[in-house]
Amino acid sequence: MADDVTRISLDGEMTIYRAADLKVSVLEALRKTRVLEIDLSGVTELDTAGLQVLMLAKQAAAADQRELRLLQHSPAVVEIFEMLDLVAFFGDAVLIHA
Repeated sequence: MADDVTRISLDGEMTIYRAADLKVSVLEALRKTRVLEIDLSGVTELDTAGLQVLMLAKQAAAADQRELRLLQHSPAVVEIFEMLDLVAFFGDAVLIHA
C-alpha cells in the first residue's frame, strides 16, 4: 500500500452548500489510500467552507502519515489561494493550464 495513489476530481462549486458532502467524500477517499490526488481543474467557485474541507484533508493526511496532493488548480482556486497566501500551506505547485 506504500505507493497506493488514488485520484479524484472535484468540480463545480466548493461552497458552504456542498461542503458537508465534499468533506465526507474527500476524507473517505483519503482513508482508502496512501496518496490522494485531488484534481481541482473543474472547480468554478471556492469559498471559506470549501477551503476548510481542503485544509482539513491536508491536516488529516499529515496526522495519518498519508499524502494529499492538489492538482490542476482552477482559476477560482488559484485566486483564493493567492488572496489568502495559502500556496505554501498546501505545498503544491499551483499551475493553471490554458
